[in-house]
Amino acid sequence: MAEQSRPPEDSSQSLSQDPPQSPEVASGAPEGPGRRRVLGYLLAAPTLAVGARLGLDAAGAQSAEAAVPSPPQPGDLFDLGDMQNLAAAPTAGLISVRVHSDGTASFAVPRAEVGQGMTTAVAMMIAEEMDLPLEKVRVTLADARPDLLMNQLTGGSNSMRSIYLPVRTAAAVARQRLVSTAAERWGVPASELTTRDGVITYGSAQGDGGGPVKSATYGSLATAAASARTVTAAAVLKSPSEFTVLGTPRNRVDALDSVTGRKKFGLDLQVPDAKPTMVRRPPTINGTVVAVRNADAVRKMPGITDVAAIKHGVAVRGETFGQCIDALRALDVRWGPGTVDTESDATVLAKLRKAALPLAVPPLLSKKIDAEFTFAFASNSPLEPENAIADVRSDRAEIWASLKVPIVAQKEIADRLGLPQGSVTVHVVEGGGSFGRHLFHDVAAEAAEISQKMGKPVKLSWSRTDNFRQGRTHPMSVSRVRATYALGNVLSYEQRHTSSQTDFGHGLGEMITSTAAKLPVAGNLSFAETIFALTQSSPYNFGVTTQLLNEVPLEFNTGSMRNIYSPNVACARELIVDRLAERMGRDPVAFRREFLKDKRLRAVLDTAVEEGRWGRSLPAGVAQGIGLHAEYRGAVASLVEIDCRPETVDRKVRDGVTGPRVTKALMVVDAGFAINPRGLEAQMMGGLNDALALALTSSLHIKDGIPLEGSWDHYFYTRQWNTPPELRVVVMPGADDKPAGAGELGVAPAFAAIACAYARATGTLPTSFPINHGTLGFDPLPLEPSTPQSPTDGLDRAY
Repeated sequence: MAEQSRPPEDSSQSLSQDPPQSPEVASGAPEGPGRRRVLGYLLAAPTLAVGARLGLDAAGAQSAEAAVPSPPQPGDLFDLGDMQNLAAAPTAGLISVRVHSDGTASFAVPRAEVGQGMTTAVAMMIAEEMDLPLEKVRVTLADARPDLLMNQLTGGSNSMRSIYLPVRTAAAVARQRLVSTAAERWGVPASELTTRDGVITYGSAQGDGGGPVKSATYGSLATAAASARTVTAAAVLKSPSEFTVLGTPRNRVDALDSVTGRKKFGLDLQVPDAKPTMVRRPPTINGTVVAVRNADAVRKMPGITDVAAIKHGVAVRGETFGQCIDALRALDVRWGPGTVDTESDATVLAKLRKAALPLAVPPLLSKKIDAEFTFAFASNSPLEPENAIADVRSDRAEIWASLKVPIVAQKEIADRLGLPQGSVTVHVVEGGGSFGRHLFHDVAAEAAEISQKMGKPVKLSWSRTDNFRQGRTHPMSVSRVRATYALGNVLSYEQRHTSSQTDFGHGLGEMITSTAAKLPVAGNLSFAETIFALTQSSPYNFGVTTQLLNEVPLEFNTGSMRNIYSPNVACARELIVDRLAERMGRDPVAFRREFLKDKRLRAVLDTAVEEGRWGRSLPAGVAQGIGLHAEYRGAVASLVEIDCRPETVDRKVRDGVTGPRVTKALMVVDAGFAINPRGLEAQMMGGLNDALALALTSSLHIKDGIPLEGSWDHYFYTRQWNTPPELRVVVMPGADDKPAGAGELGVAPAFAAIACAYARATGTLPTSFPINHGTLGFDPLPLEPSTPQSPTDGLDRAY
């Protein structure tokens, strides 16, 4: 297949046996201001297939003067996305755009689509550079491809940053190749041809000297344009001023399928003989099976075909999921201990406080602010229940799952099954959300284990309770902050962030860094500290600034939930900024503006202040808050208004949790070049909803080694009655012609803004999040059996 072709070792190889190449014809016009000359590969294939060749573009941060300037932090100079771009660049030429005889173009993107709209943005890139209607572009998800090394990881808000240039390059080279082929066929200069809507045209119907009209569709030229071998080719990318697709608001290409039920997710796939399968799980995290006392009896239950003990539970396979639930509830299992059986919220918090790194700057001849903030465990559960399909045979295996790191999944599943990596095919399917959960392949690995033990294909689904109690969590953390100030200046800012261990066993998407992160001596901690250093930096000139991480190696099932460390770190920082402004007699906005280092943050701040009417008169108990954050080469200002009056806090919603309500929210974002402004708006809205949950309502309560939450009914993620009636997103015209990362960018500033607004509305500094964590608010489901009985009315519960 062309996707597996490798770039030529000799990049100077000529194109003498192929149609003549002309860089100008990629756009139908000579190279001019704003255009960019690029190189790609014509890949050996029956129809036209094109890859990209490129290196890493350097990126730097802007800074401004202040009274006590702070030196740049690591993330200001080289951030996580820069590292991912650098890692992905060597294999960029191995991803390819294909042109088919029916006139469509296709691209198997080596990333995961989990609702973020990535496939729409990629289709827009191809449609733009090829002058092809958007509906003629087919974007699918690539299977696991070990040859891509670090170029098949979805995370760090990096997908658009890393593939924007390679995909556009491949598409531009494809269009140039098609034009050159038409020019050769017609014996005319390529520069006189034009392209539009997948058709190449020569001449003019108006008789203006352009000669007789000739035209050809891309499909009619696809075979003739194909290359017999892999060679280099040049093209010219369009300048932003020429864009007609990129930069325009577009609906998602899968929107109609999504709302009509035609969109296929993992559980919708029909794999022959892959029957419903579920698992009875232990009453503590990572517990083990000691004995199954009634396996034979359960096998005889209606519809049940198989029962098998696995690493962390007992699997049952049946004709329906309802039969599986009945069977797993009937199992009589003796359990072994888990990995955190004695841990609860209080014990974890005590260990984090004990492990906190010391604050170093003494408040000599200055005043200080010291504060400690606690952030509870949060669930990584996506809306879609975890699922995977596995068909394991003696000599091969095939897996279907939503995976953000499929190369690592393929290798580790192969090792567990005792098969060569090449004998395991991993298909990446679209997921109904992720929030970092699908960086881990434990569900796919579990399905493979079950299939191997049963000797049959399985369609594994976790229950909602499984998701919350045995799934991945965002670790509890404590952030200690000290700021010193004198004579109208901030002299130092220290932040010591201590967390339960965040599992980075997925590495950067391939086995080298994945293995390094699993090393027993400081492997995961070293990886975590690197991620922290490349994502966390203070945007303010606060003199001597240090932000350090320490993690406690508790064996919870954790992961990098959306925005990793930033929401908690930024929330603590922005609360301290408000407190500094108050102590120094300054308005919070004016104070921020004076000390900001980044011109982009000043611009989004100024826009937020104007559009959000900062400082307007509000009744007692209602207040505004503002939060700023820069990451992934983007910048966001969030301005919210929160109502903390008793009549709002104590309002009743049937089966719902209320409390303070954000009534207005404004998100102002500079994400560089906005590929799809409508998609960017959606990302900001999603980030705000995550922030509302983290600040006000959503957390896990750990008791005796397991979360008490067992369903969405208990995990109080943002509901309609807690969302702001007024929400606006302002997309700033980015100064850069490249996209910044945006998928996670909105969470941290919105979380901070909500916390700051709450502090101003109540007159108290919140130090524990979410603010309702001290109240349980529900009756926990039993720990045994691990999955509740299916509801009989289909209305009362959403387990």
